[in-house]
Amino acid sequence: MIDNLKETNFEDVLGQELVKKELKSALIMNRHIIIVGPPGIGKTTLARNIARLLPEIEVVMGCEFNCSPKNPVCPECKSKKDLKKIKIKGEERFIRIQGSPDLTAEDLLGDIDPIKALKSGPLSLEAFTPGKIFKANNGILFFDEVNRCPEKLQNALLQVLQEGKATLGSYDVDIPANFIFIGTMNPEDFSTERLSDVFVDRFDFVYMGYPQSLDIEREIVKKQGKKIEVDFPENLLDLSITFIRELRDNDNLEKHPSVRASLGLYERAQSNCLLDGRKKVNFKDIKDAVVSVVSHRIKLKPSVKYIENPKNFIVKEFSKHLDEHEEKGGDG
Repeated sequence: MIDNLKETNFEDVLGQELVKKELKSALIMNRHIIIVGPPGIGKTTLARNIARLLPEIEVVMGCEFNCSPKNPVCPECKSKKDLKKIKIKGEERFIRIQGSPDLTAEDLLGDIDPIKALKSGPLSLEAFTPGKIFKANNGILFFDEVNRCPEKLQNALLQVLQEGKATLGSYDVDIPANFIFIGTMNPEDFSTERLSDVFVDRFDFVYMGYPQSLDIEREIVKKQGKKIEVDFPENLLDLSITFIRELRDNDNLEKHPSVRASLGLYERAQSNCLLDGRKKVNFKDIKDAVVSVVSHRIKLKPSVKYIENPKNFIVKEFSKHLDEHEEKGGDG
């Protein structure tokens, strides 16, 4: 994998060169990572890119632990003499967990399957159904929004992160869980759990921000946004994206719009144009979309939200943005 890391530039994510270098540096040493940044900037895309770099490996067919035929680790494979083999790609060893306060230790580690327990006994290892961390064995465990994970779950992960194995208490036995943990967290989300010091001490943090320039964000929008049979003039596309980028620097905002807001304006302006029976996007198409796309993606600071609501704030800010554009000689 080291050679693949040296050669790749994570082409699916535009810009973010420092982030890519830091990720490569951490992964070369198989270190666990949490990518910190606002939503919609490509954190999940980066993680999937990393999974594609994993080499193809030979595993036991049907094994939920991705056991190697040469060194089976799970109870079921250990008990078999004839192990049928298949090859699986790195992408197939990418296991995603969505952070949630409802997530349980059983979701991660596994639990007793009642049907198997009736057949082989409630304390039989054969009755154990592995959780997602074992399914990520020899692959990547991607934990989206890890700061929504309650402290009980953080504690359940400590041994695995440190030692690469989990002790199943009911059985008093250790099962290997060899994976790279890649987590994400949004520092602007205030409705989250506190990550304990002992948990974060097992990670390297990589900090990722919004696209560094208008050119990069424009390229992302064109690459990822849906396109229909209407013309979107470059100056109007820049007008839309610049508005979103200026909101990120607005002193009245506590929460800022992500790249998904830029994508939303791009797509909805095209739809509005089509519905009006035209073939070319104009100012009004963007203006008619801006409240629906942007107002719920911002949060006003306390000093502002008692005298203004997000909808009116966006309408006023966009009108100011249009006025400034016209003063600079913009056309539509």
